[in-house]
Amino acid sequence: MHHLQPDALLFVGDLSDGDLRLVKRITQLALPVAVLLGNHDRGRDRSGALLQQQITMLGERHCPWSLRQWENPHLAVVGARPCSAGGGFHLSQAVQAVFGPVTEQESADRIVSAAALAPSDWPLVVLAHSGPTGLGSDAESPCGRDWKHPHIDWGDRDLALALDRMQTRRRADLVVFGHMHHQLKGRRGERITFHRDRRGTCYVNAACVPRSGCDDDGKPLHHLTWVEFNAIEPILISHRWYRPSGDLVYEQTLYRC
Repeated sequence: MHHLQPDALLFVGDLSDGDLRLVKRITQLALPVAVLLGNHDRGRDRSGALLQQQITMLGERHCPWSLRQWENPHLAVVGARPCSAGGGFHLSQAVQAVFGPVTEQESADRIVSAAALAPSDWPLVVLAHSGPTGLGSDAESPCGRDWKHPHIDWGDRDLALALDRMQTRRRADLVVFGHMHHQLKGRRGERITFHRDRRGTCYVNAACVPRSGCDDDGKPLHHLTWVEFNAIEPILISHRWYRPSGDLVYEQTLYRC
């Protein structure tokens, strides 16, 4: 990762099923980092104790319903609801044990309030685990339910509400999320992983699973979703596959301005 020299590194969650070793490795990165834990990160522990351990280890790197920002270069990241499993709005027992009861409207309010703290001339990124509703209801849609019929929009309603309300002050420049794997269930093709709405907000699904693999020669490859900004506007968004040395092997360009 250090070979690539990114200005910031964002994790969209589902790091593991609660493996603290991976969380510890993230805390050792000498890079600006923002994390939003996913539904798998709570493991099988309904008490919330395992989830709380990870949150404690990550400290300010974990940013649910809050603003994380850096000045060099300028970047504002707002975390959405943690540990989402998509499908509208639901809080697991583990999430309620850690964060208490939160309604759909309260969750949207918290996202909007955090975004209002971001400087208006900085890139504004919303970091989520599941993407918002409104991006399509087909199996291959960015948040489409692909594992059973009928195929429906499986995004988060609270995130969609927040993004809509943010328009009155300042729209998000980029919404990045995961949860819904690129490879569709049943090996029926691949998911649409990029969308740009009429207001100019870019949405990108970064959930390439597995994120590490090998090429045809058996050499290791690692996937990253790469984004570049010019001022507050995204000018390049792509999926990239790298060697451990940092050499770029393949790039799938999603958006170029």
